[in-house]
Amino acid sequence: MILTTIYEQLEGLGLKGFKNALMQQSEDINYTKLSFEERLHQLLESEINEKTNRRIKRLLTQAKLKDSSASLEALEYNATRGLDRSIILSLAGCIYISKKQNILITGATGVGKSFLAQAFARKAIIEGFSARYYRVTKLLEEIKLARLDGTYTKTLTKISKFNLLVLDDFGISPLKADELNDLFEVIEDRTLSGSTIVTAQLPISEWHNYLQNETIADAMMDRLIHSSHKIELKGDSMRKLHSI
Repeated sequence: MILTTIYEQLEGLGLKGFKNALMQQSEDINYTKLSFEERLHQLLESEINEKTNRRIKRLLTQAKLKDSSASLEALEYNATRGLDRSIILSLAGCIYISKKQNILITGATGVGKSFLAQAFARKAIIEGFSARYYRVTKLLEEIKLARLDGTYTKTLTKISKFNLLVLDDFGISPLKADELNDLFEVIEDRTLSGSTIVTAQLPISEWHNYLQNETIADAMMDRLIHSSHKIELKGDSMRKLHSI
């Protein structure tokens, strides 16, 4: 009877991990061999793990990653890809996010830019950071709609609050003047508030010309490139290799 009451109290307090672990302990006689402190420690560990897993699940849902299989553990390293394991491992600790630094990933279509960017985002989430994935065209569409329905400022504020923002497929199509301004506002708002990962087929040396506005291009490039980590992927399309 007392256990039933305790379970109800734990449920009411939202201590699901603690409750489930206590139920397991009450059904397994082996736990009686442990001291009170050891059993309490395991109960608390279970609650911490439960809360951590819930947070990761919530952040993954919020991030809207396109590729659920993307992870740093699944990366394929070989000499032709230009993927340096030591660089990836150094970035895996997510110190770049704490320092508000960016990652710029370039390379031809199919070489794994998007996969790598999303793998970094997944690792950031596991480390407790918030993240959001966008294809640049979809981001600009969302901002355009926000301007029409009067939520422009609110939308930019929301985007600026993510610890990590992934902008995939930068430079795919020409930007209109208002789109260029909107993209600059996003980058500007994040300069001191978070990190941004950009993927592009265009080499970084061509980004300035692509933007077609010298003033905005200078300002945007300064904010993106300053203290950024650059990864240039090479080799054949990973899609082509995996289809063989």
